[in-house]
Amino acid sequence: MLKVKLITENLSDELFYAMENASGIYIMTSFVMQSGVNLLAPFIKKAINSGAEVKVLTGDYLFVTQPEGLQALCSIDERLEARLWRSMGSSFHPKAYLFEYENNEGLLIVGSSNLSLSALKTGIEWNLSMNAQVEPYTFQKAQKVFMETFYHESTLPLNTDTIELYKQDYRLYHQKNPGLLTTIIESEEVGAGYKKEIDTRSEMDGSTDVIALYPRSAQEAALEALERTLEEEYDKAMVVMATGLGKTYLAGFFAQRFKRILFIAHREEILFQARKSFKHIMPQRTFGIYNGEFKEANADCVFASIYTLGMKKHRESFPNDLFDLIIVDEFHHAAARSYLSVLDYFKPRFLLGITATPDRMDGKDVYALCNGNVAYQIHFIEAIRREWLAPFKYFGVYDETDYTKIRWLGNRYDEDQLLAAQLKQTQAEKIYEAWKRHKQTRTIGFCSSIRQANFLANYFSELGISALSLHSRTSEMTREEAIKRITSGKLEIIFTVDLFNEGVDIPCVDTLLFARPTESLTVFTQQIGRGLRLFDGKSYCSIIDLIGNYRNADVKLRLFSENVETRQGKRDDIVPVVPLNCEINLETSVINLLDELSRKKLPHRDRLLRDFLDLKQELGRIPTYLELHLYGNSNSWEYKNEFGSYFGFLHWAELLNVEESEVYFRNESWFIDVEKTAMSKSYKMIVLLYMLERGAKSWTEPVTPLEVARFFYNYLMEKEYRKSIDFSDKESQRLWEFDETKISRLIAKMPMTIWGSAKNSMTTFENDKFSLNFDVAPQDKAILHRWTKEICLYRLHLHFERKERKLET
Repeated sequence: MLKVKLITENLSDELFYAMENASGIYIMTSFVMQSGVNLLAPFIKKAINSGAEVKVLTGDYLFVTQPEGLQALCSIDERLEARLWRSMGSSFHPKAYLFEYENNEGLLIVGSSNLSLSALKTGIEWNLSMNAQVEPYTFQKAQKVFMETFYHESTLPLNTDTIELYKQDYRLYHQKNPGLLTTIIESEEVGAGYKKEIDTRSEMDGSTDVIALYPRSAQEAALEALERTLEEEYDKAMVVMATGLGKTYLAGFFAQRFKRILFIAHREEILFQARKSFKHIMPQRTFGIYNGEFKEANADCVFASIYTLGMKKHRESFPNDLFDLIIVDEFHHAAARSYLSVLDYFKPRFLLGITATPDRMDGKDVYALCNGNVAYQIHFIEAIRREWLAPFKYFGVYDETDYTKIRWLGNRYDEDQLLAAQLKQTQAEKIYEAWKRHKQTRTIGFCSSIRQANFLANYFSELGISALSLHSRTSEMTREEAIKRITSGKLEIIFTVDLFNEGVDIPCVDTLLFARPTESLTVFTQQIGRGLRLFDGKSYCSIIDLIGNYRNADVKLRLFSENVETRQGKRDDIVPVVPLNCEINLETSVINLLDELSRKKLPHRDRLLRDFLDLKQELGRIPTYLELHLYGNSNSWEYKNEFGSYFGFLHWAELLNVEESEVYFRNESWFIDVEKTAMSKSYKMIVLLYMLERGAKSWTEPVTPLEVARFFYNYLMEKEYRKSIDFSDKESQRLWEFDETKISRLIAKMPMTIWGSAKNSMTTFENDKFSLNFDVAPQDKAILHRWTKEICLYRLHLHFERKERKLET
């Protein structure tokens, strides 16, 4: 069989053959047509049924991709994972087909063929096919870049909602640009733009002297908390520590008690930095990198790329119980699908997640992944108060841009419209003057896009400032060289997009310039952390922030408040109270703007609906109640408070069909009862969960305390956090040895009698039987069962979450 082959016609036959025994199929094309999807669909379906992992990435560049093609792609099989690259006007031209087989074999086909009938069957196309054995490095690089691109923040998961959003944009674009659908893209430019590979050899150079290392104050506190976690027999925990406090070294100190360790990260430089840190702490161990280039799997400590482990073949090359400890860096990413497949596969003795910024600033999105155990948490404000981080002086500068006229795309502003406002001489002058007034010696300037970073760097340079635009496409200087230059003072300011959000340390930086709207509070917090590290000669960090009427402008200053927890029902002060030695300085126009924004907030119900629809779009379906709590932008209990129940909200939002609406109307009082019945302990919901576990047909039948006893006991005892929160008082401790009679008495007394006798209760407890005191229509049982279970699981989760946090404080 030829190992390199030029294919000039009928690529589809090559693809059909390649799919037959593949264990992994990875396709990335700039556009897809329904005709091309239909051609490959039977073969892709067959491969999936044979156990193959299939991922397909396409793009929206020039809106050539047909919405019908996207729908056809998603219809092949629910196990197929497809995503859409949002190009925002930048070119996206890849045409690549990767196939993995057993025994480390592989096939890479790259060339000119997109996913269309003409490109695969009838057109004049050139493609080159290469076996992985010919050039292993090239094949591994292709796999690595595919996974990075597939899960890049510029991609969206393809589902009903995102396809509908694309369809609207598709129609609008072609209305404005008739005839462009048949445009042939002539130039092959780099569209995705990733960083250059770092030189992995440099980390191995230098001194090999062993220096004794000891935990710093913040690390000691976290290690003590983790020690208690182990003593309490938890097998998962999360540590939330502000940037600059040494999360990686903390993980290294903790890892000393385990034999085999897996460290997972999503950036290559983090892997090599972590390996270096762990090597300082445990020089006697062996260390290996597992990514697209290296497969050093037999080391004591393996540092692996999530993009490599995200491939079924690679994660399953390890026994699932091989590692005693798994550490997930930047744990706030762990709710992503790429991480969940890895976490579901491995069964370590202990899982540790480390992060500075959980997605919702309160850890909810990853709470379930660590069984509710946030072992240690310290906000950057508290770290400043303890003098573990540098204080700050914040300068809020008024931005006259009217962001209400810029289209919002669900998680960011439309890049073209935003650039039209940003790439103006007057805007550059405003930014420069603010920087000159408040800067110190070394600055990082955060921008929205590469074009804005280039524009501002050129403007500053023309004024005699030593400035650099540093991003994924910068060719004149590496990131490492830029860091050296700004450290030595040869550079005054680096303009960047997202390179310095995570995993990069430049302690000397004493000025941060925000020339972009704050779209994500998580990213904003990460970027703030870039300037707060302690450094000789740095007395504080200047934070220069342009504030306009963009989203989150009126809430971002809460991040700087000493009172980190938001006080419900109380209006926040415009200027928050900050720690000693810190300052908040706002221009009068900024104060007036923030006051106006706080008074002109979306009506409460409209805000809840908007946040719900954002989540619905991301998931591609209506979220469960628990998903709303874990991943939604608004507090889940606001829906209950405003609408009586989550399903009351769904009815108000006209998201229930006719049958569901009828079920809601007939059983509204029941939903409100389950939502609002008081819960000092979890006991009521455990009894209800037992009833629900009997299935949709039988769940409404009465139960006795004796029937529930074993389930009740097992539920509380099987998780250490449940036992310690709700089953560890003196009376409960007597029941740790199962006694059916005593457990039954407790159930009769606590949940059943109390709930059954409560005012307006929809339950009753009589003659030793706990039951619903209303009739359920037979046709309502299935829907009522599903919705009741959603509320029950939500309330159990929320109960333990709140109790856990009270214990922490």
